[in-house]
Amino acid sequence: MRITQLLKKESIELSVALDSKEAAIDKLTGLMEKGGRLHDRAGYKEGILAREAQGSTAVGDGIAIPHAKVAAVKEPGLAAVTVPEGVDYDAFDGSLANLIFMIAAPAGGADVHLEALARLSTLLMVPGFKDDLLKASDKDAFLRIIDEAETAKYGAPGESGGEAAAKSQEKGQTSQGKGTYRLLAVTACPTGIAHTYMAAENLENTAKSMGIALKAETDGSGGAQNVLTREEIAQAEAVIVAADREIEMARFDGKPVLQVPVADGIHKAKELIEKASSGQVPIYHHAGGGESSVASGDGDSMGRKIYKHLMNGVSHMLPFVIGGGILIALAFLFDDYSIDPSNFGKNTPLAAYLKTIGDHAFGLMLPVLSGYIAMSIADRPGLAVGFVSGMVAKMGMTFANPGGGDVNAGFLGALFAGFAGGYLVLGLKKALSRLPKSLEGIKPVLLYPVLGILLGSIATTFINPYMGMINDGLTSFLNGMGGASRVILGMIVGGMMSIDMGGPFNKAAYVFGTAQLAEGNFEVMAAVMAGGMVPPIAIALSTMFFKHRFTKKECQSGVVNIIMGLSFITEGAIPFAASDPLRIIPSCAVGAAVAGGLSMFFGCTLRAPHGGIFVIPTIGNPGGYLAAVLVGSVIGCVILGLLKKELSEEERG
Repeated sequence: MRITQLLKKESIELSVALDSKEAAIDKLTGLMEKGGRLHDRAGYKEGILAREAQGSTAVGDGIAIPHAKVAAVKEPGLAAVTVPEGVDYDAFDGSLANLIFMIAAPAGGADVHLEALARLSTLLMVPGFKDDLLKASDKDAFLRIIDEAETAKYGAPGESGGEAAAKSQEKGQTSQGKGTYRLLAVTACPTGIAHTYMAAENLENTAKSMGIALKAETDGSGGAQNVLTREEIAQAEAVIVAADREIEMARFDGKPVLQVPVADGIHKAKELIEKASSGQVPIYHHAGGGESSVASGDGDSMGRKIYKHLMNGVSHMLPFVIGGGILIALAFLFDDYSIDPSNFGKNTPLAAYLKTIGDHAFGLMLPVLSGYIAMSIADRPGLAVGFVSGMVAKMGMTFANPGGGDVNAGFLGALFAGFAGGYLVLGLKKALSRLPKSLEGIKPVLLYPVLGILLGSIATTFINPYMGMINDGLTSFLNGMGGASRVILGMIVGGMMSIDMGGPFNKAAYVFGTAQLAEGNFEVMAAVMAGGMVPPIAIALSTMFFKHRFTKKECQSGVVNIIMGLSFITEGAIPFAASDPLRIIPSCAVGAAVAGGLSMFFGCTLRAPHGGIFVIPTIGNPGGYLAAVLVGSVIGCVILGLLKKELSEEERG
């Protein structure tokens, strides 16, 4: 597929005047819709804004490439605008964007479009290409410039991508002989659409201008291309890994490797190449036992690393908690309490079946949490150690009673087990690094599992009684709370869900609620979800009842937030909060706190930590829960309406 097949005339507009990044996004999403590429413009825009929240897609030098790969996209496409006066797109170099391409990629389906998107990203790094596009007299000329540049670099339409890549690779090998490169690079961004290829092209072009032969492998959505060979890796002086997600790292064991975010490949190519060729790059030692590793984040603080490890465990644990929790709740829903109150949940065959499956799925949450925390720390060898250590915590094993059941180590015990298991494996790797090379193969299949599982289990067994004391104390404290204090707790966790809407405060409240599920305290999770549902709903209601305090575009987008709020997707409020944080965040936080407090007051319970209105039938006191969410949303809406100033018709757009 050619670039011009993705870019329709209807989706191009030249010499546009834009006064803000938000206006640019509105313009381009509108052009994308005109090209017939979208199912849902509002949903696509949410995807674009979510990507921008991770970091601006402006790449400097007057270029921006906003992109999203979401279900709202009907078919892959491009939209483009030229902005002669430029628009502030939060570029790292402070430049105003005057050439913006927006990319729409469908969440599923064939990826035949990815080669064309990769080519566009690459061409934007070619000197002179951007200037030619800015000078285009009309849309036909704009498309012709793209087509001619693509043909010049990649060959005519009939020539395969493989043939073009081979020519390009052969051309880059002339300075030092075929198959030999002084430096190598691997680039990968989270979506694998644009920045992956731009970083690779910029590194190769910069190296060429410095007289250095460099080959870059791109690990994009369509898979790895221009893959580095064993021979090339062996002969290279150093490797630059510019990546924001997992890539294959085991092959670089023993080589000098410079690991940086993918953005540095675009913005700091010369600096990276100079450092990589200086001989001052540290030698990379792979953890062993796996083929992939996260190639970024070495510069993170210890607190940030611990947070990442914890979130890796929580994200893998949630499907077990959600699936198991909902099945358990359905078992109670389909059972008859009057048959045998002591066996409630298993009185009927259907209820017993659902309860049994749900119990087993739910019971895996702690080992899974521990296993993936340990894996995040120590790669694949940590997985088994973390799983077994987490099971030891779940069983409450002690040295006095190896059969378990003496203590309730619970969630805190599983957390300790995951971190202890991961760091014990790291210690084992260091301790066993002096063994002969001939024993390298038995480390991941014999030494790490046996020694790691034993040591991890011993450490967890030792700490279980102390974690049990903490858990029992916390459970007793929560159970002993009176009405007023429980309401205050609900207000705190509900408000935290709205303070940063997906950030550390939000995640802390969510993890606390999930941890209480493991201890059988279901009221906290209900308050947490109630608080998380309020911000998008409160904003949506405000755009309906206080229309003159929002732009027309915000009013259109606000309707989508009703669905997001009802689905417990707090992040739907982020675009609004980012545009007016001093008014949006306090309003939503007050409403969320009220919802959390009312949920506690009404005694609502929730066994599944997600789902929004879709799990209402499984919520204890569903009427009270809906009332709590509604009251909190209305209060948030009213406060926001009072804080926001009224806009003129011109300001509303």
